[in-house]
Amino acid sequence: MRESILQGKKVTKCFGALRAVWQVDFEVKQGEILGIIGPNGAGKTTLLSLINGTLPLTEGEIFFKGERISGLPPFRIAERGISRTFQIVKPFPGMTVLENVSIGALFGKDKVKDAREAREKTRHILSRVGLERKADLRVEHLNISERKRLELARALAMDPELVLLDEVMAGLNTAEVESIMDLIRELNREGRTILLIEHVMKAIMGVSHRVMVLHHGEKIAEGSPEEISQDERVISAYLGERYAKMRGNAHVAG
Repeated sequence: MRESILQGKKVTKCFGALRAVWQVDFEVKQGEILGIIGPNGAGKTTLLSLINGTLPLTEGEIFFKGERISGLPPFRIAERGISRTFQIVKPFPGMTVLENVSIGALFGKDKVKDAREAREKTRHILSRVGLERKADLRVEHLNISERKRLELARALAMDPELVLLDEVMAGLNTAEVESIMDLIRELNREGRTILLIEHVMKAIMGVSHRVMVLHHGEKIAEGSPEEISQDERVISAYLGERYAKMRGNAHVAG
């Protein structure tokens, strides 16, 4: 039985009268990949921002490895072993790929001693995400796929136990999506726990052990990818009948 690494109790975030996240209970097990899906505006990204401290909770609590982290500033949460990517990649302009990722190495759970160690660590990470040949390139010259990989590399530079991924496959072609899926599986096999937001259904259903569904800020379902793909509430709120039929036909064919 896997132990819980992350737990949320009655997690709520309101912006005035808007309930962005409302009374959400969740649990992430050590070493699993938990996918989060839902329509635009469902509260998915807001939930990640509450977990990593970018936004304060209106109500509720979040615990990491048994310690209450809600209320801590983002850098303190990062030091405990949580890192995240962002939907909109905003690298430090005027700097190289190597320099952008090296900065992340200075703020993680296991801080590097000096700039030389940071560079060595960074080159290893860039190799893992397929950017080793772009190390000395200014970030302005990266394409969308390379920028997504840069964002993932910056998160990995912090040596996280828990990685929060926010649409790292958005805008990528099929081959690029498959490559990122393989990398996520590899990171998970190494023991990293992953919380993944994605609209690419093939990807999130293909890599997740469990899937949680948000709609209008509330959790409406949770279960295995197969269970979620057949849940009538999820089909109605997000997946649609076409996706459900495709999944059903694939299951019969298999």
